Amino acid sequence: MVTIQEILKKFEDSLEEIYPREEIKQLFLLSYSQVTGKKPIQYSLEHKTAISDVHFDFYENVLQQLKTAKPIQHILGEAPFYGRVFAVNDQTLIPRPETEELVDLIIKDNLNRNNLTFVDIGTGSGCIAISLAKEIADATGFAIEVSDAALEIARKNAKKHNVNINFIHADISEWDYFMQENMKFDIIVSNPPYITSTEKLEMHNNVLQYEPHSALFVEDHAPLYFYDIIADMGLKHLHATGSLYFEINQYLAIETKDLLHKKGYTNIHIYKDINGADRMIKAQLTNPSFFQSERQ
Repeated sequence: MVTIQEILKKFEDSLEEIYPREEIKQLFLLSYSQVTGKKPIQYSLEHKTAISDVHFDFYENVLQQLKTAKPIQHILGEAPFYGRVFAVNDQTLIPRPETEELVDLIIKDNLNRNNLTFVDIGTGSGCIAISLAKEIADATGFAIEVSDAALEIARKNAKKHNVNINFIHADISEWDYFMQENMKFDIIVSNPPYITSTEKLEMHNNVLQYEPHSALFVEDHAPLYFYDIIADMGLKHLHATGSLYFEINQYLAIETKDLLHKKGYTNIHIYKDINGADRMIKAQLTNPSFFQSERQ
């Protein structure tokens, strides 16, 4: 019978022109984890561990798809995020470590607050909203998503993780039409599309070919389009002491801060991710009358 070590070597030999060797091992470990039900840290790969014919076929199928640069998360149909596993497909963004940092920032800021209400805009797989609902006690969560297919996955994930999220199927650019006047939030969070078309040249094919472009890219002439819209919504629907949290384009951090400042937000802070890139921004609404005066 074929051993685990032999399958790993086949992965390495077949994928060496696409991925670094250490990343190939991680791709294999994720596949092995789904077969065994164990987390990678719970086992080591044994040279003489044999696998069944059924599992051999599974690894072969995974390998053939990896050769096309298809993301391992889409092949397996799941991705880890903030200590949990979420269902994903090609209609949802694959949850990334940078977004985990955004969630961690929000949780640490609000752990000691009670009865919070939050809304996650562009929820995708629901990983942000569900993680916040699981980690912040007594929080009431809403999530907005324009894609039917993504919303189906988000609802599936909410059921899997046993949380109640109020999902809203809507286009955030039309918030003034579907948001009820009395809806107020303590937290508005979003990881909106922010990658300009000129930045596509820097991206790997497994993103360009397999992830939803509508959730990734914005036009070069309007890179802050969604930040502008969501910030306006916040001026009307954040509580007076509420906070706005964004994941941002590292190359447009100052421009994003200036946009929020001009709209009347205060206490604006830019946070770096683990790689040292400007990746998150937080702003507070301490002058809710500003927006109303501007519209009169």
